[in-house]
Amino acid sequence: MRIKPFDALRPDAALVDRVAAVPYDTVNTEEARELARGNPRSLLHVTRPEINCPDGTDPHADALYRQAAQRFRGMVQDRTLVHEGRPCLYVYRQIMGSHVQRGLVGCCHIDDYVQNRIVRHEKTRQDKEDDRTRHLQALGAQVGPVFLMYRDVPAVDRLVTRIEAGTPLYDFKAPDEIRHTVWRAPVVPELLAAMAPVPAFYIADGHHRAAAAVRAGLEWRRTNPAHTGDEPYNWMLAVMFPASQLQILPYHRVVRDLNGLSVHEFLDKVRSRMRVAAGGAPVPSGPGRASLFVGGAWYALEWDRPDVSNPQDALDVSVLSREILDPILGIRDIRNDVRIDFIGGIRGTPALEERVCSGRAAVAFSLYPVTVDSVMAVADAGQIMPPKSTWFEPKLRSGLLIHPVTEQGAMPTT
Repeated sequence: MRIKPFDALRPDAALVDRVAAVPYDTVNTEEARELARGNPRSLLHVTRPEINCPDGTDPHADALYRQAAQRFRGMVQDRTLVHEGRPCLYVYRQIMGSHVQRGLVGCCHIDDYVQNRIVRHEKTRQDKEDDRTRHLQALGAQVGPVFLMYRDVPAVDRLVTRIEAGTPLYDFKAPDEIRHTVWRAPVVPELLAAMAPVPAFYIADGHHRAAAAVRAGLEWRRTNPAHTGDEPYNWMLAVMFPASQLQILPYHRVVRDLNGLSVHEFLDKVRSRMRVAAGGAPVPSGPGRASLFVGGAWYALEWDRPDVSNPQDALDVSVLSREILDPILGIRDIRNDVRIDFIGGIRGTPALEERVCSGRAAVAFSLYPVTVDSVMAVADAGQIMPPKSTWFEPKLRSGLLIHPVTEQGAMPTT
């Protein structure tokens, strides 16, 4: 894998906790507006510029991309963001409760994505891909990294442990109580040599950011008559984690109605396809199980693990679609059917109960999380995970380290 140090734009250390923001796609407009309220330095003013506009403003209007770029340039001009001054790699550690994960921050080559050495497990939505491509082109900089994982390399882990013993650039706790620590890596040649045996990276999170980096980079290549291949736009900003350190939370499903069935009729049809027990726990105890909330009560679902060679078909989310969502509830295209919605596991099962009890959904399914090994097995088989199957947590903060890719994005600070 090609990995490259980069000359980062990054927050002044005294401002980092005010600049760094949640990824743009983990919050809606109102949630982003509330997070950025009273904080003009929040990167959300750049990644979600509609928060500064009246409700109902089209978030994809040309003026908003120009506004995002103007806000970003202002953060460079007032030295909220400063240039590192030399190409570097970084170590980024996150602590969430007892969970700890440590990644290497650098740039990966967009051709490795094109050649499927940066492996995807999700399809991208055209509208979201278009949005992030336009945003990147307007800024000339990648402000949010792609979240990558790789099969563990002990030599890399040992180097990262050495780097952790040094003095960090940043060390702060975000409002959600997740601690973020960043070190500049002083052993770049050793890190690059240790990473050399890695045959592939897998996208854990950030499929649309990766696709946008590639699309924009290829367009800049096409329109640059002086293109040499050495330009920063040939590279995408990424954080690379050893797979064993990562944590996946479940991604739950809620459905708006019971497809014309009463609760009793619906449960009878479910019982014809799998084992159902009343009074089940809201959180399933393991794979091959799910929890169902309907009619104000929880039920435990259990089925025999399918004996299939296709790793995608063995996933619990696939079984749920095959046995309940499609034949009983009529949800045949979960990517586009407006009757189904998805709730990340970080919000907990009370969010499922609230959705049903409020009448905004008729039934909710609480799922057991997929494993990192399952994600890589599906990707290795050249397959795609069902939509909304993985919720990696903790999320990477945007704005800690920014990759300028054009002269506009690398604008001088004077």
